[in-house]
Amino acid sequence: MSRSIDLLRQLVAFDTTSRESNLALIDFVEHYLASHGVKAQRVYNGDRSKANLFATLGPDDRPGIVLSGHTDVVPVDGQPWTLPPFELSERDGKLYGRGTADMKGYIACVLALVPELLAMPLRLPVHIALSYDEEVGCLGVRTLLAALEARPIKPMLCIIGEPTELAPVLGHKGKLAMRCDVQGHACHSAYAPQGVNAIEYAAELIAELGRIGTDLSAEPYRDARFDPPYTTVQTGLISGGEALNIVPADCRFDFEVRALPAHDPRQVALALQAYAREQVLPRMRAVGGESGIRFTELSAYPGLATDARSQAAELIAQFCGSTEFGTVAFGTEGGLFDAAGIPTVVCGPGSMDQGHKPDEFVAMEQLAGCERMLRRVLEFARIG
Repeated sequence: MSRSIDLLRQLVAFDTTSRESNLALIDFVEHYLASHGVKAQRVYNGDRSKANLFATLGPDDRPGIVLSGHTDVVPVDGQPWTLPPFELSERDGKLYGRGTADMKGYIACVLALVPELLAMPLRLPVHIALSYDEEVGCLGVRTLLAALEARPIKPMLCIIGEPTELAPVLGHKGKLAMRCDVQGHACHSAYAPQGVNAIEYAAELIAELGRIGTDLSAEPYRDARFDPPYTTVQTGLISGGEALNIVPADCRFDFEVRALPAHDPRQVALALQAYAREQVLPRMRAVGGESGIRFTELSAYPGLATDARSQAAELIAQFCGSTEFGTVAFGTEGGLFDAAGIPTVVCGPGSMDQGHKPDEFVAMEQLAGCERMLRRVLEFARIG
């Protein structure tokens, strides 16, 4: 495991918090691959401050397997770390550092496998895909998938290495994040009926969101494979008002929908927009004609629901040595790969119980298990 741990140490040292560029890490991985004779393709974002990376080992004229991970991590600001977040620390069989679990541990194991992949002829290609900005709405991988769309041959499987403790996961929920801006009419609070209180009308919309969420939790809409077993709706941020003696003219709130794969989260947004248009806005404009309600989509990604009888499920069961297929509550880039016609599963070292938290860690035994899984991928690619 020394190669994986050494690579993880170098990967953790790059501060790839989503607000930062990931190009230094991409440079490192590209040079590492080039040192082994592997060419990689970059796919940049609009201002070229970030990039995806895609590399192929083996033949490129037949379907293969994608080993995919995101390079960005969540912030450490305000978290009570007892160890330096951007240095790898080892203690009691655990490796600490931001991204060790989510998900640089997996990336390190994939990169450590490169010499072995090159040491034997491969009948099927193994692709390495690294993305940016997964943590802020699975943004970066979209440009990568668009670039891959032109390729005539699609991979037979993508393994997203998010932390699942190496359990094979076939499904996760989709997500829609929305912002609602409510514009009212300000006045002195002594004459409150002459104003349009943006906070109060926003509260009415938030209450309607709660009713929609309650309806979606009813038995007919449930799927016992997920926890919680229904589509959830929640408001996470709100701001508005200037002073207690001023009827607030503006209020903004952000909400999200985490939808079962069979449900379209945009239906929730459409229902709220209809309620706003038909029930709320007329009352607001009856007092202040300039009043308005505006909705903006912040981010969205689809859910994943790979069939347990599919070849993708059969392959990950073979690689993991388990047919105990599960689901996860968090989202991944898997739904986007699947929507692009690439069958996808989720399986990687570590646990999301440690991800996004202070003193994030991955157990060394999990990295060892990941290496064993990836060697089964290698053997499959070798014999075809």
